[in-house]
Amino acid sequence: MKEILLNSFWNKSNNIISIVGAKWKYLKRVTTTTYVTLLLFLFLTITVSALSYVGWIDLAKYSVHVKKKAESMIPSVVFIEPDKKVENQPMKPQILEYPLDCNAWNKTNTCPTTYPKSYKPLNPNNSTCPEYFRWIHEDLRHWKNTGITREMLEKSKKYAHFRLIILDGRIYIERYAKYSIETRHLFTMYGIVQLLRFYPGKLPNLEIMFDTDDRPVIPEREFRRPDSGPPPLFRYCSDWQSLDIVFPDWSFWGWGETNIRPWRSMLKNIKEGNKRSKWKDRIPFAYWRGNPLVSHVRKDLIKCNVTDKQNWDTLLYPQDWKNQSKIGYKESNIEDQCTHRYKIYVEGWAWSVSEKYIFACDSPTLYIESHFYDFFIRGMIPQQHYWPISDNDKCKSLKFAVQWGNSHTHKAESIGKAGSEFIHEDMKMERVFDYIYHLLNEYAKLQRFDPIVPQDATEICSESLACPLDGLWRKFMEEGLEKSPSYSDPCILPPPYDPQQLKTFVEQKVNATKQVRSWESEYWSSLNKKQ
Repeated sequence: MKEILLNSFWNKSNNIISIVGAKWKYLKRVTTTTYVTLLLFLFLTITVSALSYVGWIDLAKYSVHVKKKAESMIPSVVFIEPDKKVENQPMKPQILEYPLDCNAWNKTNTCPTTYPKSYKPLNPNNSTCPEYFRWIHEDLRHWKNTGITREMLEKSKKYAHFRLIILDGRIYIERYAKYSIETRHLFTMYGIVQLLRFYPGKLPNLEIMFDTDDRPVIPEREFRRPDSGPPPLFRYCSDWQSLDIVFPDWSFWGWGETNIRPWRSMLKNIKEGNKRSKWKDRIPFAYWRGNPLVSHVRKDLIKCNVTDKQNWDTLLYPQDWKNQSKIGYKESNIEDQCTHRYKIYVEGWAWSVSEKYIFACDSPTLYIESHFYDFFIRGMIPQQHYWPISDNDKCKSLKFAVQWGNSHTHKAESIGKAGSEFIHEDMKMERVFDYIYHLLNEYAKLQRFDPIVPQDATEICSESLACPLDGLWRKFMEEGLEKSPSYSDPCILPPPYDPQQLKTFVEQKVNATKQVRSWESEYWSSLNKKQ
């Protein structure tokens, strides 16, 4: 811009000189006073030009009218100033974004074709995925020798809510009449669509069956023969007696029925909530809020609530979601619940979506023994990431946990921090996408058939799922939209456990839990002797 202003000024000065030369004869006729005035003006013009040229005067500061005229002569080209480079940090590149295009969808009812079909990562990724990714190999181990045949896949159909096909980078869905709870199926589909937007062109062709109900349905005992061919079925949780393949739940992309935003937003909100109070300044009791009516385990937990006659160091709040929806979810904001030193996790009808939010609060999670597992909990260790609570004697176990934590504040605080860091780092949205990517990629390697698009299947995309919706469901899908491909490749999948490694890891968790049970027993025995 400075060059433009200087050029403009010098052109103007040259024009003045030429005009003066052309009219020299006229100047001879003017009066002496006028002659002197013109000479002074010429001298002043040349002097200012010279001083500006050598840099003694910044002409741009005093020539706003010249600047405006010069800018009006510049062609209409947008100049984007790059981000200033911070020392030892790469400059953030400019990346095109592809927002939701509901206008195109509403006109044609066809998925837009403008989104990239592939991408070239801007930053290399040589990092290894978190340890819990190794359970992908364990979940698919049952098909390692036989592969997955078309016959096996079709056996899963009677349990599934939908069949999902990825073919040449496009996604198709065959829906079944089976009832799906709330909008789980839509947000699960939406999550896989976002995976392909995050890593376009990287997913292989595949077909999967997905059940959006809570409990696993493929019993391991029925498929112990080498040639039994268990049906591969994806769902949100499993147990140690089942072969269902665990997959991140729908709420990572939002849960409209409970006003829970997509995972990136929730992590940010919870992180801000954690800053409101230091751990030692929080209420020194164990906290739980939820629906106690969904399982006997929760009904049993409510018996541990504080009353005039008993105090188990617990504060338990039954949650009525219908009432919360009426009052605008004022009492159920997850980021507002990081206020107690201890948070209780208890399963629901199966595993509970609340698990990841409870762990994220910087407070030790008092984890009541669960019969179910989701995709990440198997990578967490008692006394390191959480404190194990007995399912058979919840009240006493919770009481001891709180008493122990308040007596060992440094250790208790470190457990809360470790569990929270696991969630905020190893479970951030990029890692969730990486987990799904590797799970589907490893599954596709086992296929012994070519995926096809059934006659009744329809193509889905962000627009086909989000644009017909309204309210929180539409809002959360827009919020959870991946507008650009990833900056980098997925993390590197770690190898499977060998039998001895797996045995050692499981024994570590079992022994840590046994040690806590021993401490509990000693604590209560000591109290009984004093009475």
